[in-house]
Amino acid sequence: MKLTLLLALFSITYGVVHQHKLIWRESGKIRMIRNGEWSTHLEKLHKRRATTYASELASLAQPIGDYGDFEYLGNITIGTPDQQFIVVLDTGSSNLWVPGFECKGWVNNCDSKHKFFYNQSSTYKHNGLPWIITYGSGSAEGFLGNDVVRFGAIGEQQLAVPDCTFGIAEHISRDFVHDATDGILGLAFKALASDDVTPVLVNAIKQGLLDQPLFTVFLEHRGALNGVNGGVFTYGGIDSTNCGPIIAYQPLSAATYFQFLVRTSFIGGPVAPVEAIAAAVNATWNRKEEAYYIDCDGSQKGTIDVTIGANVYQIQPNNYIVDIGNNTCLLGMFPFDFGGFGP
Repeated sequence: MKLTLLLALFSITYGVVHQHKLIWRESGKIRMIRNGEWSTHLEKLHKRRATTYASELASLAQPIGDYGDFEYLGNITIGTPDQQFIVVLDTGSSNLWVPGFECKGWVNNCDSKHKFFYNQSSTYKHNGLPWIITYGSGSAEGFLGNDVVRFGAIGEQQLAVPDCTFGIAEHISRDFVHDATDGILGLAFKALASDDVTPVLVNAIKQGLLDQPLFTVFLEHRGALNGVNGGVFTYGGIDSTNCGPIIAYQPLSAATYFQFLVRTSFIGGPVAPVEAIAAAVNATWNRKEEAYYIDCDGSQKGTIDVTIGANVYQIQPNNYIVDIGNNTCLLGMFPFDFGGFGP
């Protein structure tokens, strides 16, 4: 999917503009649908949500995220010298966490992850407060620490943000074992953050490290290979290369989530409009897989026009038809109603 979004945080201006390269990885959702495993996975997931997490979910203040369909990842480093991690850049959450070197997981769930050795960082400051975050398909927990966080990989131009508080995971659930990511970097507002932690990007803005209090998201049309270029996040300014001619701002209903969720080839929306769109493009709902199937030939299909404020944005067929292989395609939209926008 090729998509460009402009997301603004506050009204302060100074600093620099930094571009953060993305990596595209095929999501577990697409892989399992192609292999005929997704409906079984969903059945198990729904049972687990209804039992294992029932008491935890009832007491959570923030909505629950599910990271089974993420595709766009980025590299960051933490500490001095740099220790590198690959993370989900998530506009639907606000906390950063990565596994610590003491992370055992449940049944060695951390073994395949890059781990943060805080005892090897000269800039690390111990916090020690416990944290736990429960997602729709798993959980992570540990303690808080403080160090410099850099957007970008070792050897690339980086945006360094000193004095960032983040989670060091001592346990991660089995749901994260096969994910390509080490952790999650939340880019939403502080109101959504667990333990009143200041999000890394908000911290960068408060320290005057960025030219403008906004970031631009460009998601490259996905290719056939994992690990290829997936686009770019531009922090502190507008992406002059990939942004279209319309630069517009739209108020959010609440300073929590950005109401456009960025990490996947699928767009979630209210049930009625999504059903209407699916009917218009002759997509068929599969109840077991909770996905719309659609003809892979988009030559006879029109655009999906989305009105935001006073502007109309067109989504071309090649961006709303998701090819999962074996001459099978999905509509890149799904019904999403639980009281608001989120992951």
